[in-house]
Amino acid sequence: MRVLGIESSCDETGAAVYDDKLGLLSNALYSQIAMHAEYGGVVPELASRDHIKKALPLIRKAMEDSGSTPADIDAVAYTAGPGLVGALMVGAAVARSLAYAWNRPAVPVNHMEGHLLAPMLEERKPEFPFLALLVSGGHTMIIQVAAPGSYRILGQSVDDAAGEAFDKTAKLLGIPYPGGPLLSRLAEQGVSGRFRFPRPMADSPNLDFSFSGLKTHAANTIREAENSEQVRADIARAFEEAVTDILAIKVRKALRQTHYKRLVVAGGVSANRGIRQGLADLMTELGGEVFYPRTEFCTDNGAMIAYAGMFRFNKGVRADLSVEVRPRWPLDTLEQNNG
Repeated sequence: MRVLGIESSCDETGAAVYDDKLGLLSNALYSQIAMHAEYGGVVPELASRDHIKKALPLIRKAMEDSGSTPADIDAVAYTAGPGLVGALMVGAAVARSLAYAWNRPAVPVNHMEGHLLAPMLEERKPEFPFLALLVSGGHTMIIQVAAPGSYRILGQSVDDAAGEAFDKTAKLLGIPYPGGPLLSRLAEQGVSGRFRFPRPMADSPNLDFSFSGLKTHAANTIREAENSEQVRADIARAFEEAVTDILAIKVRKALRQTHYKRLVVAGGVSANRGIRQGLADLMTELGGEVFYPRTEFCTDNGAMIAYAGMFRFNKGVRADLSVEVRPRWPLDTLEQNNG
């Protein structure tokens, strides 16, 4: 069985072909970062227009790279949400049109389920059940994954997502968009302990997160501190350490609650080396295992949509002829609506 996956939820256009026996056959991706950098963030209208330009060329490339013809494709999977409504509509319209033209079923995929299942693309895969930490620009959540497709959200951010906090703090430090990865690079030059940031909600009994206070604390620290490259690096280091500690504290609580020994960390922020190391140290301490997707699968991509699409296709999920998307689509509603 072979699935074409199409991703267009925000500022990356992706197309990939996944085969259930041969694995991932192709993965074509285009990032809009350079276009949005001029504006300091994603401009939804520009993102949608660019998806229109890039979708078909990337699909052609994914098909060619995988050695596939339309006759080889058993289903066309696409990101139906969550994400920017205009961007989602582009991918959905293209996917539904191809599925209709090729007389193949179309399979709507939840973007967050794609991230959650991305580690399954690796040779070293987690066994079920496991705890999942999804950290990206738009989402931060801890999910209890009892079985394939069975998700329970245990905690999530009540304000800014971790990735959003990274980008906002980077902007305060004068780092250009996209600031998160560049802030992490700067943090590597920082001295640990020079500044101390708070750990919001670390002592709360629940598993929710709050990162907006870190941005405020960063703004005050930057305003009052000496303006030098080393001080900027020290502030970046303190901020990154605070985020890492917060994530680790909540994950530790969730592991105790579920008694799980396996942790999956996925989403764009999971590529952060400091966070990876902090969570790896935690799992070593607890005698557990941690699983990450490779860096190229941390950001939005078609490969994870193709894989998740294969999973949903096997569960009998099909889209009708209407082109519908869900900009807000809670992960823990999938079984009810698509199972």
